[in-house]
Amino acid sequence: MAEVTSAAGISEPLLSVEQENEKIPAWKEQITVRGLLVSVVLGSLFCIITHKLNLTVGVIPSLNVAAGLLGFFFVKSWTEFTSKIGVWSKPFTRQENTVIQTCVVACYGLAFSGGFGSYMLSMDQRTYELIGSDYPGNRAEDVKNPSLGWMIGFMFVVSFLGLFSLVALRKVMVIDYKLTYPSGTATALLINSFHTNTGAELAGKQVRCLGKYLSISLFWSCFKWFFSGVGDSCGFDNFPSLGLAAFKNTFYFDFSPTYVGCGLICPHIVNCSVLLGAIISWGFLWPFISTKAGDWYPDNLGNNDFKGLYGYKVFIAVSLILGDGLYNLIKIVIITVKEIMNSRSKKASLPLVALHQDDASSKLLTEENQREETFLKDSIPSWFAGSGYIALAAISTSVIPNIFPQMRWYLVLACYVVAPALAFCNSYGTGLTDWNLSSTYGKIGLFIFASLVGSKGGVIAGLAACGVMMSIVSTAADLMQDFKTGYLTLSSPRSMFVSQLIGTALGCVIAPGTFWLYWTAFDIGSPDGAYKAPYAVIYREMAILGVEGFSALPQHCLEICCGFFVAALIINLLRDATPKSVSKYIPIPMAMAVPFYIGAYFAIDMFVGTVIVFVWERLNEKEAEDYAGAVASGLICGDGIWTVPSAILSIFRIDPPICMNFAPSS
Repeated sequence: MAEVTSAAGISEPLLSVEQENEKIPAWKEQITVRGLLVSVVLGSLFCIITHKLNLTVGVIPSLNVAAGLLGFFFVKSWTEFTSKIGVWSKPFTRQENTVIQTCVVACYGLAFSGGFGSYMLSMDQRTYELIGSDYPGNRAEDVKNPSLGWMIGFMFVVSFLGLFSLVALRKVMVIDYKLTYPSGTATALLINSFHTNTGAELAGKQVRCLGKYLSISLFWSCFKWFFSGVGDSCGFDNFPSLGLAAFKNTFYFDFSPTYVGCGLICPHIVNCSVLLGAIISWGFLWPFISTKAGDWYPDNLGNNDFKGLYGYKVFIAVSLILGDGLYNLIKIVIITVKEIMNSRSKKASLPLVALHQDDASSKLLTEENQREETFLKDSIPSWFAGSGYIALAAISTSVIPNIFPQMRWYLVLACYVVAPALAFCNSYGTGLTDWNLSSTYGKIGLFIFASLVGSKGGVIAGLAACGVMMSIVSTAADLMQDFKTGYLTLSSPRSMFVSQLIGTALGCVIAPGTFWLYWTAFDIGSPDGAYKAPYAVIYREMAILGVEGFSALPQHCLEICCGFFVAALIINLLRDATPKSVSKYIPIPMAMAVPFYIGAYFAIDMFVGTVIVFVWERLNEKEAEDYAGAVASGLICGDGIWTVPSAILSIFRIDPPICMNFAPSS
């Protein structure tokens, strides 16, 4: 599972004259009832969207900017409505907008780090049966089906520790190291522009644009439903737009607003990498390996048998993901250590910038001082953060073994001893590159703890450890990202921290609840269904590998996997070693790996999105920059909204009336 964001460098937005003169509300006034209500609505919507992406393709774009935009839209609409009917309401400030965005991100972030499409789902009966009862290391005892009770309980005992692990280092990360956090900075730039006279006009146009495309997406998703019939072979989702021969190899455009919207948000190189991965795997590699049936593997196996072609798909995807993750992990650790060692000399050189006391530099220094003063005013005591982490770790250490008996208390404690250091590395890396590598840290925990526990319970223990590690390092990075947003919008760190706590508490209920909607309404995990949950199988296989080793792989699978693992390392090395003018055209291995397992259709959709943006930028770059995010958010949100009535209709066994399918004319 990959959370994809743009790593483009973004300079810190200056304070406007209005912002410079505005009265900054107290931290308690920045948290409002209307803001919390909007956060619940948007958190639920974004959880639904995140689950859909998790259970279909596993590529999740950053929704921070969309959260800031929609938060502005809802509260601004409310204040305008109340003023028209003569009811006074509190002015809507940039600080309240920031708090709403923070709460929403904390809530939907748990739909990502909670593993509902990966480690948590890989424990269920369906995934066990997909791999096969005769597969070495795949034991019937290592099954734990989803249940609202234990999922909510697990979320509550693991999700808050990441918030306490690094909160004491907020000054170091944001002010001393001056980390960029591109998504957080972009969100702050957007929110600042909303709350100025010049930005308000653009914000209104963006909101109208978002509403327009949300309506179009919602109508289109509803229209498609009527033709999707019973099962998974009907409707526009199976439209052979590139021909029937290409359709058999999953090359077709499936008219999905969500994936097109993802293509509009994700950088061009991500979308092109996904398409390249689809062409390599489904265009060449899988057809070639298929010709070896009866030689490399038995030719009478089912489509989902790990001893056949299915095994190659899963393990080659895993090797690319691990190669990319391992390279970036080592790279971030090296950069972190190097930057920390050089921080003193960097800090010593900073005052030299202020020696040129012209108007611009003086204004810049004044603005920076105002941001730092606001950021440091409402401090969060270090003793509070430390004692909170220890108390929560003690509770979690005693509770998790009751949920997962295979995960002994001392293993949980070991996770919490090393987690703060990993959380720091991940937060620092996110600040530099905007890539949240929490899933990579989770996979490392998965392998280590699966091998430590061994064959009796190692699979479940490894998956549970993966969940603990992922939750801590992901929420810590999200917190620092939002602290950066708060720093640039003059929001109190105390209001940000409280909104993170509230958003996390909401996410502990909303994320499992919205996942349960999918679980009860759809056939989750079916390889032939709409919700394949591709990472569920991948994570379980990684846990089995941690316990059993590589002996069960099909013939030549290990050699091919090693080749792709090394290729991922070399590609990343080339990306870092070549000039930026060249490296921007070199693909990203982790993005390439996604279609290896699930198919090429979503790569076509995302590529359509990137082509739209590319042409738009050539015709009118400013317009594309201003409105592409709003169009993408509308497409994604409209399709996400339709998921709710679609799921309700499915629960009540109301099927679409028409099945539209295609066959050769002969």
